[in-house]
Amino acid sequence: VSPAIAPSGSSSSWSGARSRMKIYFCGSIRGGRSDQQLYQRIVNQLHRYGSVLTEHVASAQLSDSGEEGPAGGDRAIHDRDLAWLQQSDVVVAEVTQPSLGVGYELGRAVDMKEKKVLCLFRPSSGRALSAMIRGAADGRRLLVVDYSEEQLEVVLDRFFSSLQSV
Repeated sequence: VSPAIAPSGSSSSWSGARSRMKIYFCGSIRGGRSDQQLYQRIVNQLHRYGSVLTEHVASAQLSDSGEEGPAGGDRAIHDRDLAWLQQSDVVVAEVTQPSLGVGYELGRAVDMKEKKVLCLFRPSSGRALSAMIRGAADGRRLLVVDYSEEQLEVVLDRFFSSLQSV
C-alpha cells in the first residue's frame, strides 16, 4: 500500500457527508470480466461511503459483450455514463484488467478539474500498469495505489477518510 492517502491542498467539495457522496466506479467490461467478483467486493465496500452510480459494472450478469441495455445502444451507454461521471463527486477505478473504456473514463475524469480519482492496481497480477495511468498520478487529484485484495478495505477507508478531512 502506498503511503497515507492524503490530498495536498483543500477543497470544500470533499467535506460533504459520506451518505451524500456520489461515487463513479470503473472496471473492465468489454476488456474482460475476470475481476468481476472483486468488482462486486469493491462496490459493496463503496456503499459504505455513498451512492455508487455504476454498480452495474460489478454485476455477474454482465458479460464481456457489454450491456444488452438501453435503446440507442453504445451511444446511449456512453452518454448515460458520461452524465454519471459528471454528477459524481469521486471516481474509483480498478485498473488491473486493461480496458479502453476505463482509460477513457479516467481521461475524462481528469479533465473535470475538481474530480478526485483513485486508481487501484494489483501488482500480483503480473501485469504492468499503463504509463498513461501511473504517470498521471499527482498525489492530489489522481492517486494510484498498488494493493493486494487483503488490503482493499484499508485502502478505501484511508482514501475516503482523506476526503472527509479536507
